[in-house]
Amino acid sequence: MHRRAVLFLLILTTASLAAQTAPASAPTPAPAASTYIDEILKEHDDLEKKLVGLAQAIPAEKYSWRPAEGVRSIGEVYAHLTAANYAFTRNLGVRPPAGLDLRNIEKAMTEKDKIIAALKQSFADARTGIKNTPAADLEKVVKLFGNDSSVRNVLLILCTHNSEHLGQSIAYARSVGVVPPWTAERQAAPAPPAKPAETPKK
Repeated sequence: MHRRAVLFLLILTTASLAAQTAPASAPTPAPAASTYIDEILKEHDDLEKKLVGLAQAIPAEKYSWRPAEGVRSIGEVYAHLTAANYAFTRNLGVRPPAGLDLRNIEKAMTEKDKIIAALKQSFADARTGIKNTPAADLEKVVKLFGNDSSVRNVLLILCTHNSEHLGQSIAYARSVGVVPPWTAERQAAPAPPAKPAETPKK
């Protein structure tokens, strides 16, 4: 009986020492905080997806359509966005492809395929410039259309400019009978199953 008691105490002591000396499990690391560049990239990519998707959905014969004389046509809007993407990101070291005449692009580029290719390239080049922008450069003062601006503000205006013309492009598309692709996908998705009616409580 005495031996059993001693053995029992020995087991308890060993277990206690093991618990005290066992390494503590490493805490789960917190997710990395989103940076300003991350947020700009997310917005930039969403705008690219919608603008390019809309440009692809509109038939080529509608690219010359305009709501009134003196305003941009559908094709000219997308050509304008191409030029603007390079204009905003030149402060990030982004340069347009050789041979792309940004000053005259709205009138010179009229074919749908060429417009979409140039638009895609401008978004891709802008993305590279954004990703390569050090956080320390965000407050750097640069010239934007002749005025002083921070790099942070340039990135913000890049997104707001594309967002503004996305709204315009949606209105243009609707005017020529084109439903935005993301809306068409949502409308085509099967409706969720109806919830069973709850039995009234007595």
